[in-house]
Amino acid sequence: MTSQVQSKPRKHHDVVVALGANQRSNLGKPEETINLACGALSERVGFSIRKSHLYQTPAFPAGAGPDFVNAAAVFKTHLPPGAILQICHEIEEMAGRTREIRWGQRTLDIDLIAFDDVVLPDHTTHEKWRMLPLEDQVRLSPDQLIVPHPRLQDRSFVLVPMADVAPDWVHPILGQTTRQMLDARPAAEKDTVCPLDAA
Repeated sequence: MTSQVQSKPRKHHDVVVALGANQRSNLGKPEETINLACGALSERVGFSIRKSHLYQTPAFPAGAGPDFVNAAAVFKTHLPPGAILQICHEIEEMAGRTREIRWGQRTLDIDLIAFDDVVLPDHTTHEKWRMLPLEDQVRLSPDQLIVPHPRLQDRSFVLVPMADVAPDWVHPILGQTTRQMLDARPAAEKDTVCPLDAA
């Protein structure tokens, strides 16, 4: 009689990423770049991937460059957050991304927005970056992964597409859903995020 050892099923993690571009990349126009980047994420990171509509949004901060094309995607994965971030950076590099100017023009930007209800690296560090004054946001960037993204609740250009694919995700610190955080944003700000497609 032989004994069989059953392997423990790997846990599926729910991940949300935000994508943005406002320059032609090695992959094409911003819309093409984002669609191809979602395909690359699906191949390398996860499964059951869902992509939001594409949206046109003024550059942030105002006057920083051409309008952006923004989207969000949600998927399941077996990978840890650090591995997902590394793959995001590799896909950005494939599109020709360089990191010379903070909040500058982008061939492709992929941000890891949420990983289940995990807070990284810890609540204290997250609060520091979440509450950072705008003048410091311009010149400072964290040297470690912060999850959920500390600016998530402040940006309609992230929340609008995210509401397409993860409206009921609950922020593990703020206790609000994506839809509730979006509803709290100023109407004039939300009106600047305009759909480009019917994805």
